[in-house]
Amino acid sequence: MRVLMVSDVYFPRVNGVSTSIETFRHTLAGQGVEVRLVVPRYADEGEAPGIVRVPGRPVPRDPEDRLVGWRAMHRAVLEAAADCDLIHVQTPFIAHYAGLKAARRLGLPVLATYHTLFEEYIEYYAPFLPGSWLRSHARRLSRSQCNALDAVVVPSTAMRQRLSDYGVNVPMHVLPTGIPLARFAAGDGLAFRAAHGIAPERPVALFVGRVAHEKNIAFLFEALLEARRQLPDILLVVAGEGPAMGDLRARVDQLGLNDAVRFIGYLDRQRGLPDCYAAANVFAFASRTETQGLVLLEAMAAGLPVVALSAMGTADILDGGRGCFTPPDDPRAFGEVLGHILANPAAWGHLAEEARGLADEWSDTAMAGRLAACYRELVRARRPAATTVTAGA
Repeated sequence: MRVLMVSDVYFPRVNGVSTSIETFRHTLAGQGVEVRLVVPRYADEGEAPGIVRVPGRPVPRDPEDRLVGWRAMHRAVLEAAADCDLIHVQTPFIAHYAGLKAARRLGLPVLATYHTLFEEYIEYYAPFLPGSWLRSHARRLSRSQCNALDAVVVPSTAMRQRLSDYGVNVPMHVLPTGIPLARFAAGDGLAFRAAHGIAPERPVALFVGRVAHEKNIAFLFEALLEARRQLPDILLVVAGEGPAMGDLRARVDQLGLNDAVRFIGYLDRQRGLPDCYAAANVFAFASRTETQGLVLLEAMAAGLPVVALSAMGTADILDGGRGCFTPPDDPRAFGEVLGHILANPAAWGHLAEEARGLADEWSDTAMAGRLAACYRELVRARRPAATTVTAGA
């Protein structure tokens, strides 16, 4: 089987969508599924087998992303899909319309993964418009786009419920992105600490993710103030970059936390990121709008206890209470828990094994098998209809 994945974002742009695409692209091969990609070109990325790059220009207010040409994307998708069995759309922008149009023209089934809860994010990027109007528009657009497809993949049960509330009525499959367990279990934490000048004995809390306002990172700074009452030398490491970096640096300075917060930017996923996880003592996460919370599973695969808000997609991971604490949505309460865990590592040593055990259940190979089965079901359902149309033509 050959599948075309279409997206408005991909590496070298680092985020959850890019990570999901790359994870499934590699693991689906073991399920007999060849994945071809049509994605933006960011700079001078070289040609790679199975990847078609479409030129784009930086997105206003978010120059890390690319806006590809409408006609160029449509043409590239139609050409790349000519010998494919199915089209899988990964983003709801130009890629969505190009993938849908090509699928209908070629008589192929088309599905999409709903990665991002735009209703919660859109106000950050259009603050000059009324929030209620923006949220209503995001719901209507999501409903229209999803109902034009043959199926939708959602990364959590909470997201499926939210889309049902919108009025989405096509089949929805809860299928999170899996984790390459071995990679995140083999980091060198001591080497990472040495490279970044962090003392071996210093207690470290870690956040990994896009440095954007919707990730609620400033909440962690407020929690850090409380945690320092128990551990004055605690360090919060923020791994990632994004549009909120300037504001967050200013907030750290305002709170007098310059010696307690370290921004280290993006890390290579093959070596740098696993080493970073291994260097930490606990993973801290306060986003309220995640569709899945992939970084929670990466941290757990590395044996890190997690302190996080259980909201939206993270609830599927956290609500069992294995390897984690889920404090109330209050910075002081969050900080108290964070400080307590770091101040009493022996008492909470069992959380590491619980975290690893939970991560094992979310492996990349298991999730790829489920996605491949979904693909085959859609292709089988489409073929009889295509045969009928041909016979009656």
